[in-house]
Amino acid sequence: MTSTISEPRDRPRAARDTPQKESPSRRRPRRKRVFIMGGIAYLVTFLIVLPILWIALLSIQPSDNILGNPLSLAELTFDNYLNAIQALPLLRMYGNTIVIAVASVTVGTAISFMSAFALTRMIFRRRSVQSSTRFYLLAGLAIPVYILLFPVYRLDLALGIFGTYWALILPYVAVSIPFNTLLMTGFLREFPGEIEEAAIIDGVGLWRLCWTVVLPLMKPVVATILIFNVVYVFNEFPFASILINDPDMVTVSLAVSRFQGQYTVDYGGMMAAATLVLLPQLIIYALFQKQVIAGMTVGAVKG
Repeated sequence: MTSTISEPRDRPRAARDTPQKESPSRRRPRRKRVFIMGGIAYLVTFLIVLPILWIALLSIQPSDNILGNPLSLAELTFDNYLNAIQALPLLRMYGNTIVIAVASVTVGTAISFMSAFALTRMIFRRRSVQSSTRFYLLAGLAIPVYILLFPVYRLDLALGIFGTYWALILPYVAVSIPFNTLLMTGFLREFPGEIEEAAIIDGVGLWRLCWTVVLPLMKPVVATILIFNVVYVFNEFPFASILINDPDMVTVSLAVSRFQGQYTVDYGGMMAAATLVLLPQLIIYALFQKQVIAGMTVGAVKG
């Protein structure tokens, strides 16, 4: 006599498709983890924004209160901004900085893109040449700017460009190439090759392939490079203080140092000038932040 075991009946389809609710015991650790991560994110954001808020607060304080009682809100004044606007040639210093930034960032980005494309797409006869070139660019990031001041100063004198725009444009281009090239190289390594193959099949040449196919799809990394390089030009002080001796060619970074004399320092005017210097940088971040985050190549190639 054989015994049969009755199989359990299948659950209804609606019951099988209905997702099971998560138990409260599992939900609590997840909420705790999200709460901790959110708290850390807010703390980091506060620490980053705190210096900017501190500068803005000191810029509306009288110079006497900055050293004695900087947190006092009793005597707030905007005279520091009026003094800074009257003492600083705003249009001239912003114009000089924008000219230098546009020229250096454009040339540096173009050279960096060509070098990154060559390192990732060209086939070298010797792999050691490719690896040594990458190591050379990586070593360029480890060289402090202060070591380059005297050699660059001597080169500017030898080329006859000391005290001109080119005295700053060429060093800024050279300093930006290692970082830009390595950033673009990392992006191009993950770049889908099917896009380039399709363009080559359609008869696109190398020049058009680089500048009309590959470069437009690199908008996120290009936007990141633009932000870092423009902010660097606005904040750079060592090269500008050594290579520029004409008051009519003063840049934004040099303008802040005008409030420091031999024996006295106008801290209120210096903080107001620093706030005016920060405004364009904050605008640049606000304009380009979405392009940095967005992934332009997502969905470009369907597998």
